[in-house]
Amino acid sequence: MPTLTLPDGSQRSFDGPTTPLELAADIGPGLAKAALGARVNSELVGLDFAITEDADVSLVTPPRGKDECSDDALWLIRHSAAHVMAEAVQELYPGTQVTIGPAIEDGFYYDFARETPFSIDDLEKIENKMREIISRDATLEREEWDRNDAIRHFADKGEKYKAQIVEELPASETITVYRQGDWLDLCRGPHLPSTGHVGKGFKLLKVAGA
Repeated sequence: MPTLTLPDGSQRSFDGPTTPLELAADIGPGLAKAALGARVNSELVGLDFAITEDADVSLVTPPRGKDECSDDALWLIRHSAAHVMAEAVQELYPGTQVTIGPAIEDGFYYDFARETPFSIDDLEKIENKMREIISRDATLEREEWDRNDAIRHFADKGEKYKAQIVEELPASETITVYRQGDWLDLCRGPHLPSTGHVGKGFKLLKVAGA
């Protein structure tokens, strides 16, 4: 029966394993709807993270104003925006391979492998497709996969770089993917609850070749 301690010192107890989302709902429906993620014993996690024992929990919520965005909220938004961008690119340009797509200090990016290099002119098309995906508000779901199944999946899709990344992960590492609608990618996470939480306040600024 985990007891969760909130930043103000108050505590909430549950009869069995719970999640940050269930904690938010226990506090109030408005918070459950607004929450983006949580810190559990200082680890940034998604709302579906399983909490099985006593823990300190701080819920991550959206900014209240344009200049009031916590580092955690900003990181989650940028990380999920990167996945939205990757889905947009693969919808627009079939055959494009994806590698990694992290949030970084001043935004986000994704590495792509494509025969025809991207140009600045492509960015507006990608942005428009991203807005379409965000409007779908697809749930971002974490899944644990068997290592060999993951390698086979990406190899069969022609994602040779992604298959190689899985092969090179330590044997002890849990293989996780995040799914949004019909699109998915290998990722440790965490992410926002859904693509709709990314919002429309983004801009693609540049392309780089490597």
